[in-house]
Amino acid sequence: LSSSSVVGRLNNRFVNKLHLRSCTQTATRVFKSRRLSTIDTNLSAKNSHVCRSASPVASTDSSVPSTSDRNSDSSNFILTTQDEDTIAAVVTGAVSQGAVAIIRISGTDALQIASKVFRPGGRFRLGWSPKSHRVHYGTVVDGDENLLDEVLLMSMHSPRSYTCEDVVEIHTHGGPVCTSRVMQAVIEAGARRARPGEFTLRAFLNGRLDLSQAESVSELLQARTPRAADAALAGLQGGVGAAVVSLRQEALALLAELEARLDFDEDLPTMDSDRMVQQVEALAEGIEAALRTAHTGTLLRQGLQVAIVGRPNVGKSSLLNAWTRTERAIVTDIAGTTRDVLEAGLVVGGVPLTLLDTAGIRESVDKVEQIGVERSRAAALAADIVLMVVDAQEGWTADDSTIFRALWGDGPGSRTCAVRGLSLLVVNKTDLVPPPSSSSSGPPTPVAFQAQAQDSQQSGQPQLELPVLAREAFARVVYTSAKDSHGFDELDKALLELAGAPQLAAGGASWAVNERQAEALVRAHEAVMKVAESIQGGLPIDFWTIDLRSALIALGEVSGDEVTEEILDSVFSRFCIGK
Repeated sequence: LSSSSVVGRLNNRFVNKLHLRSCTQTATRVFKSRRLSTIDTNLSAKNSHVCRSASPVASTDSSVPSTSDRNSDSSNFILTTQDEDTIAAVVTGAVSQGAVAIIRISGTDALQIASKVFRPGGRFRLGWSPKSHRVHYGTVVDGDENLLDEVLLMSMHSPRSYTCEDVVEIHTHGGPVCTSRVMQAVIEAGARRARPGEFTLRAFLNGRLDLSQAESVSELLQARTPRAADAALAGLQGGVGAAVVSLRQEALALLAELEARLDFDEDLPTMDSDRMVQQVEALAEGIEAALRTAHTGTLLRQGLQVAIVGRPNVGKSSLLNAWTRTERAIVTDIAGTTRDVLEAGLVVGGVPLTLLDTAGIRESVDKVEQIGVERSRAAALAADIVLMVVDAQEGWTADDSTIFRALWGDGPGSRTCAVRGLSLLVVNKTDLVPPPSSSSSGPPTPVAFQAQAQDSQQSGQPQLELPVLAREAFARVVYTSAKDSHGFDELDKALLELAGAPQLAAGGASWAVNERQAEALVRAHEAVMKVAESIQGGLPIDFWTIDLRSALIALGEVSGDEVTEEILDSVFSRFCIGK
């Protein structure tokens, strides 16, 4: 489907729907008949449903039919994509040596194409057609009746399928030969190879999914951690869509009342501006609540890059190995063992981390080591979070100060600061520092023990005397022992708090909006706040309605009620073939 064709299909899909102006005019007539004293929320919900696409997002309003209700009566279902090509694709990922591969066929001619290539029980049956939601055993043949594979076939008749079209899935033996031969037979029988995301696009066009749910499908396929998959599943179940539907209903109810006052002002009681401002602010708060999930969503989807820097032999590689519970880095007592940047993956609180173990930063005449040091600086510059590691036994040394000035310059925000990410100080090798004696006296050692556990929240750990600039640069000080695997829970917690997602450490994350949805929500919020300013500034109601319509359009971009070619291209170009 081309972008222009998609928009045309959407226009056809909404041909029986009223436009926003018609909705609000209908609402005003009802308002007048009901004395217009309060907003009829049930009516606004109905009008919202009339104005939006046939979305299956769950709603507490009984006036909005669910997907299951609509699909239960197939005679009333109108297939938007009935004139499009029948498409096919291998949906089990890249062709490999797996035991089973699945080829999906979707479209008006799916059953006819399946009948051409499938032989139930290995025999030709005149007039045979697969029954819906049944599994059939048989073989696949080409146009010359040559046997290609022994398969299972399952069909799902419209609209009870993923795309709401007739869908047939052929389960073949895995491997490149069997899969490609069966796929070629399906193509020769009349199907076209599906484009990336085309199955989900058809599900959206036919009302099976709203646009936020379609995006959740892509996010689920690309999830790198169980927590990211859970968030995508929550969105697929309608979490984002339900929230946006509720916000749109509130906005439409406000717009309906304002339109009523424009048309029938003489029949209405005096408007309570304070109440209107409260409703607008409540709408803005609902949008803000959705926006607050955006940062968590970005963390779950993209993860964080964490650079581990410091002078040689402070235990950076040991820290990496103990943290990831692997032997990823070589560890010796020889300074400068690590010559290049090593990467290791780790999941903390559902957030995928890429740990970068860097070469110890120091002056060296060794050209190879010099290259490693430059790469260390580059890794620190590009990282989201920088962990500077120091030796608990030696404390903060002159070499540490040199490294700090090289990376942080005159402190965070200064022109000489190379590090742009967030920073933590990790005091490693605490196992080498004996616990203090309460009766000890004498001159202070290089490392003084902390009296209050305000930084590390770990009593009895060393407290470094840091330069003033270093205190400002590091958000937290965490104490670890790579040898004893001690302090890593505290390090995990500090990372999540520093990244701005402390709720992930406690498992508190559900659905989250993505970047595109967040951008639309920001525009909706700005428009709503303009409405509040117009009300408080005493501007005419016409100004209020203009901004409120802008908010409705922006909210509709999230759910797919308001779509353009650019939006559809942006969403579905990220899909893989077969989904």
